[in-house]
Amino acid sequence: MATDFAGAHDRHLSDAEHLENSARLSNADHLYGFAAECGLKALMTKFGMPVDPAGDPLRPNRVHIDSLWTRYSVYASGPSASAYQLDATNHFDDWRAADRYAEDGHVTATSLERHRNGAAQVDALVRQARVEGLLP
Repeated sequence: MATDFAGAHDRHLSDAEHLENSARLSNADHLYGFAAECGLKALMTKFGMPVDPAGDPLRPNRVHIDSLWTRYSVYASGPSASAYQLDATNHFDDWRAADRYAEDGHVTATSLERHRNGAAQVDALVRQARVEGLLP
């Protein structure tokens, strides 16, 4: 299976929006995190992040969005990445992959908004990269 981070980003973001509109906030919140993670990994791959033959990141980049947000700057520091910067705030520092096991209702309106905004920031970079021909 070939890894398709950009496609996964689109899929997770769309599903997160549908789930949020259906008041399924816990799952929406979780998918906002995975959407942002996949979008950043798509960009990082283009900026030189090492991957295995299937396209999966090697360590130390084989992490989730709570850590990946800060790792992104390692690859977004070159000249080809100067137009693809994130703001300094890690919108996902309180997001955990293990939250998929949490009880329903643990997501607050504040955390959902913060994660949605972070995913939207990554989505804007992915869209820009598509317009500029960096991503399919």
